[in-house]
Amino acid sequence: MSTLLYALGRWSYRHSWRVLVAWLLLLGIAGAGAVTLGQGTDNSFSIPGTESQAGIEQLARTFPQASGTSAQMIVVTADDAPIGQSPYDSAIADSIADLEDLDGILAVTDPFSEIVNGQVSKGGDAAIVRMQFDGQSTDVPPATKTALQDAAAELREALPTGSVVELGGDLFAISVPGVTITEAVGLLIALLVLIVTFRSFVVAGLPLLTAIIGVGLSIALIFLSTAFASISSTTPLLALMLGLAVGIDYALFIVARHQDQVRDGMDPEESAARATGTAGSAVVFAGVTVLIALIGLSFAGIPFLTTMGIAAAAAVAIAVLVALTLTPAMLGFLKGRVAGWPKRPRKKKAQTTPRRGFAERWVGLITKHPVVTTVSVVLTLGIMAIPAASLALALPNAGMLPQDNEARQSYDLVAEEFGPGFNGPIILTGTIVTSTDPVGLMSDLADDVESLPGVETVALATPNETADTGIVQLVPTTAPDDPATAELVRELRDQHDRWLDDFGIDVTVTGFTAVAIDISDQLGAALLPFGIFVVGLSLVLLTIVFRSIAVPIKAALGYLLSVAAAFGVVAAVFELGWLADLLHVTRTGPIISFMPIVLMGVLFGLAMDYEVFLVSRMREDYVHARRTGATRAESRAIALGAVKSGFTSSARVVTAAALIMFAVFVAFVPEGDASLKPIALGLAVGIVIDAFLVRMTLTPAVMALLGDRAWWLPKWLDRVVPHFDIEGEAVQRELALTDWPEPGSTAAVVAADLSVSAGDVHLVDGVGLRVEKGGALIVTAKDARGPRALLLALAGRAPLVGRARVGGHLLPGREAWVRAHVAVALLDGSAQPVRDLRRALAGAPRILVIDGLDALTPAAVHDQAAAALRDAASATPGMSLVVACAHPDAARALLADAGWPDAPVLDVTVTTRAHPASSLDSIPPRPTAVPTTEVHA
Repeated sequence: MSTLLYALGRWSYRHSWRVLVAWLLLLGIAGAGAVTLGQGTDNSFSIPGTESQAGIEQLARTFPQASGTSAQMIVVTADDAPIGQSPYDSAIADSIADLEDLDGILAVTDPFSEIVNGQVSKGGDAAIVRMQFDGQSTDVPPATKTALQDAAAELREALPTGSVVELGGDLFAISVPGVTITEAVGLLIALLVLIVTFRSFVVAGLPLLTAIIGVGLSIALIFLSTAFASISSTTPLLALMLGLAVGIDYALFIVARHQDQVRDGMDPEESAARATGTAGSAVVFAGVTVLIALIGLSFAGIPFLTTMGIAAAAAVAIAVLVALTLTPAMLGFLKGRVAGWPKRPRKKKAQTTPRRGFAERWVGLITKHPVVTTVSVVLTLGIMAIPAASLALALPNAGMLPQDNEARQSYDLVAEEFGPGFNGPIILTGTIVTSTDPVGLMSDLADDVESLPGVETVALATPNETADTGIVQLVPTTAPDDPATAELVRELRDQHDRWLDDFGIDVTVTGFTAVAIDISDQLGAALLPFGIFVVGLSLVLLTIVFRSIAVPIKAALGYLLSVAAAFGVVAAVFELGWLADLLHVTRTGPIISFMPIVLMGVLFGLAMDYEVFLVSRMREDYVHARRTGATRAESRAIALGAVKSGFTSSARVVTAAALIMFAVFVAFVPEGDASLKPIALGLAVGIVIDAFLVRMTLTPAVMALLGDRAWWLPKWLDRVVPHFDIEGEAVQRELALTDWPEPGSTAAVVAADLSVSAGDVHLVDGVGLRVEKGGALIVTAKDARGPRALLLALAGRAPLVGRARVGGHLLPGREAWVRAHVAVALLDGSAQPVRDLRRALAGAPRILVIDGLDALTPAAVHDQAAAALRDAASATPGMSLVVACAHPDAARALLADAGWPDAPVLDVTVTTRAHPASSLDSIPPRPTAVPTTEVHA
């Protein structure tokens, strides 16, 4: 990975204009597509497989007048005048007649009709006019909404002064969020942090510029996708929030590494390539963790949330790609002008001891008192998490809108005049085709429903026009987002069997309120499996990265503390009302249903970012110190020193990244959309808690307590776990071996101290060889497994230990490049060896490895193989061969006939000894009992 990114960074640096134009072209194409093809966002919520969704689908088929979205208009008289008398009754009747003619309205309920109940307040001074539409809220034409508002205005003018007419209901319950000036303030704060971090205005602008280009492309693609998929209005804002945050941070990590290297005197082009290969590797890992966590939102099985996760994941993926390509390209424009202005020199003092920086003093204090620090942080976060116990979930409704919104005013007015339950009626529906008295049956069912606790009234109970389906519309005593309403829905469903026995109706509970409750319940049920997935994923990924057991467990527990504390702060603000006025929280109560799962997913990825950038430097310093020959007795002191040096080296970048993340997220809180406010606040608080309390306080304290035990990994697990080069060690190795075996080497294949294993057993050990361009080498052994394993390793198809350069590419590390230039022909045991040889030669490889060349000994086969090799050599001058066989004389004769005379023979020794114990100290030395054999061809 790091070598690939190293090459990508160098190419991007050299071709700055190409990279910039390519990204701008993509942005322009996506933007044009979004403008011409975009269909707008869709705020309708569905949840397949639930009873409420099945009920809505049934009503759409049999009772369309009750299946779509609804709206309501509340009328309150002036001076408590009777609503049923003139001029109110006639004006309302005229308004209802006008509403029935509007496009998309299927039915309008007259509050004075004898078939409806409860639409006139108990005080007689207010009435509700309900309207049923064809389809969901997004299907209602904008002209119809405008006409509704005009009709309400006309009714308001027709009534006496002091009368109130307000529109509300499901149709107006969800607002379309937008970007406000506070988001720009967040970007300004991020810019100030970058200026302080880089000490350069130009360099500080790079992460912002690349992040804006990336997030612009992401948003354009999301709106373009509305032509093919249903996307909620919250999705683009979530992608914007995440894309900006991670886009700035990922570019920050690369630019900070580049700036440090240039200040140390490194060539800018080489520095950009190394920064992309080293810090870029960590960016890829961090991005992958965020991607997996966001895609994991599909655990809930809710389409709109799955779409939201995929869209946000796409924004993060684009941010990673932009950071890895556009960032080094922009550095190519700056060349060496990235050092920034120098620090002001301090006045010399009498003492010679240099003043320690804040990071050094902070980590010194923490590691000096690790127990006190650990207990203090855990207790603090535990106390902050206490309000999370009261966290209640609900979908957004009009009651969460700003108080100056007409739908919010209607919501509050209905609750005041009629009761909170009138804002969220519940629908019962069922098939009544077998009934001989459908009207009487629905009346009996309505009486039974009205007797249940929690039911305020039954507003409507009627069969449809064909008398095959009936509905009961009931009004609960509590608000739609009240937990008691959810309990009422569950109680109604518990009556299913009784109603089936008593009335013969297979009753389904549905309606917007029931759908919202089902979504909240399903999201709540998904939290535990999603949490197990996220924590399990963190354990696996961090074990791969850090080769440790303790570090992943510590990181996962720290993440859980951060999430719990963030939940507690959100609950304290949005449910208990702490600082609600300061943060412009319009109404306290349940939190939007998908906040916990989104917060857990996003915070997981960001927390792993800080863990990787902080702890990887500690591990790197520890490993390097141990390799200098330290004894076991000094291990704890070395581990403690690595904690301090690693923290000091990475604290500046992690602090800047966390502050930028906080600024971007918190900017969406004061004036943000009601649905996004809790998510934004939770992420902002979670970032601060995780970065400063967990990663930069708790982590060094726990690492100091663990000492060198922090880096313990069982030997069997060390062999099983794959290696992820998070610190760019492959890049450092390539740079160190740039001139190996000698400057300007022309060898096609060269290896030294090469070992190849199968499972837990070494097959070949301590092998050295060299094949020049156009040359050939024959490898033989008594055990055929050894030569074949050696050839596969040289071809990039099997792991090896040691060093090898094949086709100019270093192994291990460049297996992908080697596989592209080396062809393999496995002829031993082949039924048609000549055919397999020709297939291997079909791609005109520069290097060919052949196992079992002595399978071509029959005369006719010998001649065909020699001819194929001769033709290949003519087509690809300088082609080199490495051959394995049991009979070297036969192989040498065939190669001579094909034009490769005097091929030397390498006789390798196949061992059966087990792997030596691995450790972090160093690569184990090769045993002296197996001599190194080097053969030149």
